[in-house]
Amino acid sequence: MNADILILSNGPGELATWVRPVVQQLRQQLGYDRSQVRISVVLSPCPNASGKEVEIARSYPEVDRVQGAEHFFPFLLWGKTAQDWDWRDRGAVLFLGGDQFFTVLIGKRLNYRTIVYAEWSARWHGSIDRFGLMKSEILAKVSPKYHRKFTVVGDLMAEVQVERLTEKDAQSHLELIGLLPGSKPAKLFQGVPFVLASAEHIHAARPQTRFAIFLAPTLDIQTLARFGDPQHNHLIQRLGWGSGELVIPPHPELPFIKTPSGLQVQLYTESPAYKLLSQCRLCLTTVGANTAELGALAVPMIVLLPTQQLDAMRSWDGLPGLLANLPGFGAIFAKIINWSILQQKRLFAWPNIWAKAEIVPELVGKLQPQYVADLVLDYLNNPVKLEEMRDRLRKVRGEAGAAQKLAQIVSEELASSHIN
Repeated sequence: MNADILILSNGPGELATWVRPVVQQLRQQLGYDRSQVRISVVLSPCPNASGKEVEIARSYPEVDRVQGAEHFFPFLLWGKTAQDWDWRDRGAVLFLGGDQFFTVLIGKRLNYRTIVYAEWSARWHGSIDRFGLMKSEILAKVSPKYHRKFTVVGDLMAEVQVERLTEKDAQSHLELIGLLPGSKPAKLFQGVPFVLASAEHIHAARPQTRFAIFLAPTLDIQTLARFGDPQHNHLIQRLGWGSGELVIPPHPELPFIKTPSGLQVQLYTESPAYKLLSQCRLCLTTVGANTAELGALAVPMIVLLPTQQLDAMRSWDGLPGLLANLPGFGAIFAKIINWSILQQKRLFAWPNIWAKAEIVPELVGKLQPQYVADLVLDYLNNPVKLEEMRDRLRKVRGEAGAAQKLAQIVSEELASSHIN
């Protein structure tokens, strides 16, 4: 075939839940011969970026080349990558995050076919060759003359269920609570001491319960542990929340954070950790793509948005995200934006957005660890409630297969470009 596939993406959530399953399917359908099909990932700036997006993309064995967001606009304007990549005569540009207009410009510059995965809206109907839609409702806003370009593929975030354990394996006798405090410093300042304090309260009532923090792929254990250290995190003493010290035992034992009460919270760095997450009875998590992954795995969760530090949330899309991340004034804008958004009483967790109803609890406000612990204990003491939440997550997560269908569209467009 001798073609290039250029994937446009941006943030860590898109890389984990969109790019990863799609590149796997592209290789399954088009083969692993790099002389025939080469896959490149070009990242654009994103307010959610952690700085490790290039490292994440390079960890995918299906991907051949990766360019970071800092080099994006020179490439967009002049068509030259930082490493002066060559481009084959035939190829496709696949949008998996960022601004859909980038797909139009780059597709025209390279003379490649263009495909957009549209989650909520599809733009530039006359300039894009094909669209893969998350839901059919998007078509209602599209002129009938363009309908031939559109295919409903489903939700890429539902792809993680392919890797789920069997129901028998997932429902182990281990009572494990998963803790997902976030990946960015603004969230971790609150998130780490909050979940440690909550875990101590739960463990005092149910000593058999075990806890594990699942690290985002952009985090290392030393960095995360600092947010549980009162010497590095002023919020711990100010709010009276939990703390702990990092313990790294001899291999092969897992590292853990040891709290003042002696509780050991294990640290898992495997990513994605779907098999381990599937064994959790319940997870305490912040907002983000992790709620979509947990939802797709049908793992019950409680979503935490503590507002003691109102500038912690800076991951909004578009102009709000840019303002919230401005040097110097970003914290002020973040407080104003977050206050305004919280007044709207909107849903934040992906399963709730999918269902248009709160099927997993979203706790927003000046939360206290004891309150959250009491809610967790209520669920653990009433397993029927947990199973009801799990059932609702199964119903709303959608069917797997979006990545396979999107890869098929790319294959069809490459074949079409050969004919043309």
